[in-house]
Amino acid sequence: MTRPATRAQLRKDIRQRRKALPPEQRRTYDAAIVAHLAGTTAFRNSKHIGLYLANDGEVDLSALAELASALGKTCYLPVLGIPFHNRLWFTPYRLGEAMALNRFGIPEPLPSPHRRARKVWALDLLLTPLVAFDDEGNRLGMGGGFYDRTLGYRHLRHTWRKPRVVGVAYELQRVSELATQPWDVGLDGIATEKGIRSAAPAPSLLQVLFE
Repeated sequence: MTRPATRAQLRKDIRQRRKALPPEQRRTYDAAIVAHLAGTTAFRNSKHIGLYLANDGEVDLSALAELASALGKTCYLPVLGIPFHNRLWFTPYRLGEAMALNRFGIPEPLPSPHRRARKVWALDLLLTPLVAFDDEGNRLGMGGGFYDRTLGYRHLRHTWRKPRVVGVAYELQRVSELATQPWDVGLDGIATEKGIRSAAPAPSLLQVLFE
């Protein structure tokens, strides 16, 4: 009997598959994902949107950031807090602005006294990268736990749950089932090149978020 893949092995396998996507196919998938997200009620109604800069073969959302800016929305990038704080803050971002590398070599907006960071619950919509996902809305990240710690307050809330959290990935990152830990924070939905699926149990939430 084949043993189930460990989380570390799953990360390695899927990251390799993701990086192996041919550039033309990747661009086609990215454009489809951006179009799907742009057509949602969640995007149209959001004023403050958290997203990320593509790294390690992740879906590129720069076209969505450009559209959001043109529509008068404000986009935010995650930035690491003080060392060992291990939670994310979200800083306003515009395409093309100067960046600095954080301790993991990922670009972040330069600190500025005129730039006011927001806590995650002050966002309307948060688009998160991920390594793997399942149809129940479980998310496997890179292993640092930053998003889970940042969103951990959602375990204590049953009504007010801002922001809506949507994972962004390619279909090749989908798995049948992910083993979860008590501290894992699930997704409200998942966007891939095939469309957007809700991870919420109630059809009414699917309608509110993604029609």
